[in-house]
Amino acid sequence: MLERARSHPITRSVVRRSAGVANRVLDHAFALAFRGLVYAQIWEDPDVDMKALQIRPDSRMIAIASGGCNVLSYLTAGPEAITAVDLNTAHIALNKLKLASARHLPDYDHFRRFFAEADSSANIAAYREHVARHLDEPTRRYWEGRDLSGRRRINGFSSNIYKRGLLGNFIGVAHLLARLYRIDLSAILDARTIDEQRAVFEREMAPVFDKRFVRWLTDQPASLFGLGIPPAQFDALAGNEPMAEVLRRRLARLACDFPVSDNYFAWQAFGRGYGRESASPLPPYLQRDHWQSVRDRADRVEVRHANLTEHLSTLPERSLDRYVLLDAQDWMTDDQLNALWQQITRTARPEARVLFRTAAEPSLLPGRLADSVLSRWRYHEGLSAECTAQDRSSIYGGVHLYELV
Repeated sequence: MLERARSHPITRSVVRRSAGVANRVLDHAFALAFRGLVYAQIWEDPDVDMKALQIRPDSRMIAIASGGCNVLSYLTAGPEAITAVDLNTAHIALNKLKLASARHLPDYDHFRRFFAEADSSANIAAYREHVARHLDEPTRRYWEGRDLSGRRRINGFSSNIYKRGLLGNFIGVAHLLARLYRIDLSAILDARTIDEQRAVFEREMAPVFDKRFVRWLTDQPASLFGLGIPPAQFDALAGNEPMAEVLRRRLARLACDFPVSDNYFAWQAFGRGYGRESASPLPPYLQRDHWQSVRDRADRVEVRHANLTEHLSTLPERSLDRYVLLDAQDWMTDDQLNALWQQITRTARPEARVLFRTAAEPSLLPGRLADSVLSRWRYHEGLSAECTAQDRSSIYGGVHLYELV
């Protein structure tokens, strides 16, 4: 059993063999936590992604799948093909469920209720009637199987799937902690202006980060597992500051820099789901105006349970031109980073673009990626800074775009 755990692909990707014993124990704990559902909603802004990537009708993309929101949202830009890869079997199952639902649910209202509201027993009936028979056997077995608490996983769509998973549980604990300090995080969603949002944040939320218990808790690497932040990424995120200060600053961006009327990430963080009104903000793939294009193009997405570098190594040269790495490089050793970029460079078409995010502000490639590889790529410094400022999820230090020279 121990050998099986050590050989798991997530464990191989996360655990730092050169780290000390304590850090390796933390790495193993994170790898174990990361095997289940982590993100019911991905936390990278797809509008920013599409601005940076400049997706074209002939674009052939590869992206880390995560919760699938961005992969389906990229379909609105009309690429030729997208390969979504992930090591997490729960994320693979979620991507396949979303794609099958886009193809086979009767209409937009069913699709919206299933993934935007996600709390109706009618969703389970719709799954059985329209979707289940179109899933491959492992995906259907996953959704109709039971989680550690004995609940059928598909029933999450009748009880708010966004309260489940590692991130959903983390946000739930944050709300519980806030209530202990007599703070209602959802109050900010009633604000009508940015100034009102800022006033609520300064009055209600900012002082919590001065509490002794909160400062101690946020300095423990395991406390941020729910954000999908492994121990290797913790130090990069903290820098030389207490983690409470970093989180206060990132939360201030989320709460104050964008109108809540246009920021579904704020609704997820402060309301634990999407808004119910027809005008409530939603990811592109869930917006009514994009329903037909997502439905018509769902067959352009291939979902693969694979390591990104290993999958790229099986592809022909010059076969892709858009790469979305999320924040996966923050987990990587220098050897892993160089192996990945060697395959990206080999498979990249002329003018290919690579987009990724980092916990810290600067790009992590200079000084770590071999000059022979890095010199092939041009960093879009101005556009990267612009996209970082416009990313409504607000949790990353930097959004970075490279283009093949």
